[in-house]
Amino acid sequence: MAVNRRLNLGLKGEAWVVADADTLAREAASLVNSTLHVAVTTYGKGTIALSGGSTPKRMGQLFAEEPYLSQMTWPSLEIFWGDERFVPLSSDDSNAGVAMRTFLDQVPVAPGRVHPWQTVDTTPAESAANYQALLGERLPVENGHPRFDLVLLGMGDDGHTASLFPHTAGLAETERWAIANDVPQLDTTRLTLTAPVINNARMVVFLIAGAGKADRLAEVIDGPDDFDRLPSQRIRPQNGRLIWLIDEAAAAHLAANRG
Repeated sequence: MAVNRRLNLGLKGEAWVVADADTLAREAASLVNSTLHVAVTTYGKGTIALSGGSTPKRMGQLFAEEPYLSQMTWPSLEIFWGDERFVPLSSDDSNAGVAMRTFLDQVPVAPGRVHPWQTVDTTPAESAANYQALLGERLPVENGHPRFDLVLLGMGDDGHTASLFPHTAGLAETERWAIANDVPQLDTTRLTLTAPVINNARMVVFLIAGAGKADRLAEVIDGPDDFDRLPSQRIRPQNGRLIWLIDEAAAAHLAANRG
C-alpha cells in the first residue's frame, strides 16, 4: 500500500502521507482515476480543476501512459484549471499549456472538454468573467456556486493556494466564481477560482512534496487560523472531502500525536 499513514485533521480534513514525491504522483494519479470513475458512473461525467507545479506534472506524465491511458474515462471528463498566469499557452509558465504538452495532447479527451483560461486578445478581468460564464454552462450549480467533482491544489512557500495569495483582495471575494486577483508582492495579476468555489467541490486534494514545505504546512494545519496570511487555511469544504496528499519530507513537522 502506497500510503504510509493517514492522519485525522478534524475540520482541516485528512492527511495521506506517502514516502516521496514520485510515490505521491502515483498515488495522486490513482486517486484522480478512481474519483472521476465514480463521478462518471454517478453523474454521467467527471469534472476536475487541475493545478500547476512539478507534482501535477509528474502525475500528468502517468496519465499519458498505461494503465491510465486506457483506464481513465477520458471521453466523459471536463477539464478546467484552478488558476492561471496571464501568459500564452505556449509559455512554460502556463499551467494549461504545460498540462497539454505533458499529457492532454496525448490522451483521447475531446478538445471541447478542455477549458483553459483565455490569456490572449483579452484582459484579465474579461478572462475571469468569461471563465465564470463557462463554469455556469458546464458544471452543476449548487449553493450558488459551481460544484466540481475534484479540485487539485498545491501550496506555495508563503501558504497561498491556487492564486489566492496572502493579503490580496481576492481572499475576500464571496460572490464571484472566477477573478483576476492582483498580487502586488509579485507585481502581477493572476486568474483564479475563488475560495467558495473550491470549497463547494465534492473533493479537494492538496498535493504537497518536499522538505521546503514542511514548516509552512505544519503552520497551516497545526497553527491557529490566520486566513489572510495563510490562504490555504481557507480551504475547508463544507459538503465535501478534503485530503492533504503529502510526502514524508513535507509531513516532517506535523503534530506527531494525530491518529
